[in-house]
Amino acid sequence: MALLDVIKAPDPRLKQIAKTVSKVDDAIRKTLADMLETMYINDGIGLAATQVGIDKRLMVMDLRDGPNEEPNPFKMVNPEIIETSDQTKDAEEGCVSLPYQYAKVRRSTEITVQYLDESGNEKKLTAHGLRAACIQHEIDHLDGILFIDRISSLKRNMIIRRLMKEKKANVYA
Repeated sequence: MALLDVIKAPDPRLKQIAKTVSKVDDAIRKTLADMLETMYINDGIGLAATQVGIDKRLMVMDLRDGPNEEPNPFKMVNPEIIETSDQTKDAEEGCVSLPYQYAKVRRSTEITVQYLDESGNEKKLTAHGLRAACIQHEIDHLDGILFIDRISSLKRNMIIRRLMKEKKANVYA
């Protein structure tokens, strides 16, 4: 496995819409494994391929409760939300592409997503709570949307200014 470089905002590559994967093969499986390793190293619970400069509709996540719990990786190829609940909830979100920046984001509390697993099998999953929020967050990345795009412009501009200042100071180099 290989550690991948996480793209930090503001970077125009984070606004690109990822391309559909036509075939799940060994190269895709290796990319998913590399993404998981990168996510773990960066203390994330989810990671989309666009965050590491890969223009493919791939995402990984692991929602284990703590470092002492066994890893529970989850990999999705071409994830697509096909149903959302009317019920929503505001919850604090962060992102490895926006280090140390957090904001409350309103998300559906339940979603149904269809995707391919790492063997290329079609799957469908109904997710609730944090799992639902994480999937929505990562699919947003694949659609060129950052969590800060879902908050007020005032809060978004404050975060962007902070990130630009940190980037200039080379804080995360």
